[in-house]
Amino acid sequence: MSAYVIFIREKTTDAAEMQQYAETAPAARAGHDITRLAFYGQLDVLEGPSAEGVAILRFPDMAAARAWYDSPAYEAARQHRFKGAEYRMLLVEGVDALPV
Repeated sequence: MSAYVIFIREKTTDAAEMQQYAETAPAARAGHDITRLAFYGQLDVLEGPSAEGVAILRFPDMAAARAWYDSPAYEAARQHRFKGAEYRMLLVEGVDALPV
């Protein structure tokens, strides 16, 4: 069953660290089956607190998403994200087919 990683960037605190993250994170996608469904495009908050940006990535399953998140390449990249912004990050299992 597909799995989705949802990034919610609440507040940038260090633009230089976020630039480092933007430069290093793409390399962490190598060897992983990731589909970018939404990536920091136009955002309208309909309910709840505001956000600076949102990204949604699709993976084949929860294990594949965890393998990417725990990979050495993403572990190195995310240290810049931790230093550069306040984020919420969620991993949620999807529904591949709804009953008819």
